[in-house]
Amino acid sequence: MPAPQRVLILGCGNMGGAMLAGWLAGGLDPARFTVVDPQLAEAPAGARLLREVPAGETFDAVLLGVKPQLLDAVVPALAPALGGATLLSILAGVELASLAARFPAAGAIVRVMPNLAAAIGKSPLGLAAGPLDAARRAGVEALLAPLGTAEWIDEAAMDAVTALAGSGPAFVYRFIAALAAGGAELGLEPAQALRLATAMVEGAGALAARSADAPDELARRVTSPGGTTAAGLAVLDADGALARLVADTLCAARDRGAELARAARGS
Repeated sequence: MPAPQRVLILGCGNMGGAMLAGWLAGGLDPARFTVVDPQLAEAPAGARLLREVPAGETFDAVLLGVKPQLLDAVVPALAPALGGATLLSILAGVELASLAARFPAAGAIVRVMPNLAAAIGKSPLGLAAGPLDAARRAGVEALLAPLGTAEWIDEAAMDAVTALAGSGPAFVYRFIAALAAGGAELGLEPAQALRLATAMVEGAGALAARSADAPDELARRVTSPGGTTAAGLAVLDADGALARLVADTLCAARDRGAELARAARGS
């Protein structure tokens, strides 16, 4: 099965907009996309922007990108438009069973957890699906390929993937801001400190992605015994504080996903 050709995007906020930007940057024809969003001022050139789901039309794939709390409000208009389409949901915490109960006409349902780097084709994409034949799975992978790297997972792991890969960029951005602020405290001009911190994280991430070595080994290679890096790592590693902080951060995000799932189930 080829990649879906006619794609409806219902809810084009930060994440839906990033995915659309990634598709267009990847060379997909904007005419393939119909965006339904009551607030969006304009869609990218060539894409169709509507305020409501068009009556009497069907699509090959539907990206469900509204806030989880609005799910039930969009069901009456969206359900008739599915007509066997593949439903791609980026709603955090809304489980496959909850989606299947609301959209029984969907040809397949896939939960997708991307992040904003989809806009530049660099997002991890956690995918969990109900029954999905090989052809439709290949179609989903082909459609999402311009956005980043797909990882098929068991749905039970989705809250953890959401915390790590979906929410994770916000945690990294906070760390970049903290590095820049620390640099400014050392006397660097704030804008320069931010440029240096951002470039450093970009380079370190790119090297980690390309290297055959694990992150701990890369850190070791940066560190000379008794040197400046060792002095800084001694602070980060003291009493396992950094590891505990990160674990607690991810647990909080994961647990919030579980709360959203319970709310969607009505339990």
